[in-house]
Formats: sequence, C-alpha cells, structure tokens
Amino acid sequence: MEWQAEGTVIGRRAHGETAVIIEVLTLEHGRHAGVVPGGASQRRAAMLQPGARLALRWRARQADQLGTFTVEPLRLRSGLMAEPTALAALNAICALLLFALPERDPHPPLVARTEALLDLIEGGGDWAGAYLEWEMLLLDEMGFGLDLSVCAVTGAREGLAYVSPRSGRAVSREGAGEWADRLLPLPALMGGAGDNRGQGLAEGLSITGHFLENRLATELVGRNLPGARSRLVRRLLKD
Repeated sequence: MEWQAEGTVIGRRAHGETAVIIEVLTLEHGRHAGVVPGGASQRRAAMLQPGARLALRWRARQADQLGTFTVEPLRLRSGLMAEPTALAALNAICALLLFALPERDPHPPLVARTEALLDLIEGGGDWAGAYLEWEMLLLDEMGFGLDLSVCAVTGAREGLAYVSPRSGRAVSREGAGEWADRLLPLPALMGGAGDNRGQGLAEGLSITGHFLENRLATELVGRNLPGARSRLVRRLLKD
C-alpha cells in the first residue's frame, strides 16, 4: 500500500529511540498517522513540528497498518512559534483536530480552511474572527452545525438575536420572548442583530464553545475538550 500527498503536521510523539510518529492533515486522506524513521534527530526535528507542511509518501504492507512516512519539507511555518498568541492558536487548532477527526476520514473543506487559517495566523493578520469561523466549520463537519439563517420560532430572517443552546438554531428577538435569558446572545460578528446583548468575539466563542463541549465532546468523543482551546480563548479575550 502506498500513496503520495501533501499534508500539515498536527501531532508528533516519540517512537523508540530514533523514530517519531507524526499525525498529518491531508486533503485526500484526512487525519493520517505514520512512523518517520530517524525523525527524532536534531536535523529533522524542525520540519516535523506541528504546523509544518510536508510532501509525504506513505507505505505499508496492509492498508490498516500504521505504516511509514518519507517526508520532505515544503513550508515550516516557523512564524507560528514566534508569538505567544499565534502559538496558542496553533496548539488549539491541532488539539481540536486530533480530538475530533476520525482517522483516515477526508474532510476537504475543513482541510482547506485550516491551511488558510494557519497561513493567516503566521502572516500576523487579524485572524480571531477567522478562527471563530473555523470552529463553526469544525462543528458542521462533525455533524453539529449551527443554523443561523432563520428564526427557529417565527421563520423570520431579520432581527436574529439569539441561539438556542439545545438546537443550535437562531432565534429572533420576537421569537425569544420571555425565554431570552435562557438563550445564547448572537453577536453581530456571527450575523446577529446589532442591538442585541451580544457584542463580538467573546459571545461567538461562547456559542461555539458550548456546542463543542456539549455536543462534540459529550456526544461524539466522550471526553472533555482539550485544554489548549480554553487557553487560546483566555488569551484572545485578554488581548
């Protein structure tokens, strides 16, 4: 069994004295693991760090085996390690991908968005909103997508001010009525009405965090979210 592709490292761990096991995110093969012989050497350490983009050749005798990688560096993305908030974002992205994605299950839209987000973060742009959109896409790809296009109660497309914490559907001010205090405020950053309680990034991350924890983690994975996500949120809101 053999394939060639490009991929980004999202995890690595030691394997014996001289090898490492890396997990990569690829367009064609999803999240995929393999052994890199000699990967523990100082010369190879930099190109096998999370965030690095590689040319990969995977080989195994049978499809269900771990297999081995032959790798060549394409882009190290060393800028992700140079600034604390960027590093926190890299750690959160990689941790959530390892947490949520089944092995060898392709998710092309999520892969494309992840690559674009990592490039944006490394470039030093204003990426917090893009990260929020990435979390929304992760939820969608895992089967827990939010529907923020229309009020779940009235069917209206205007005045959307809240999100139901149970269904993930938008609710208008009119539709919320006396239940407003039990709903999540929908900020303008996510298409909410400008005069609702939600103001921006904090409310958006609260919404995605709620569904990541109470749907993805609880119902699909069966474990708590990785701590890297909460550390990134604290840093983003502090900044």
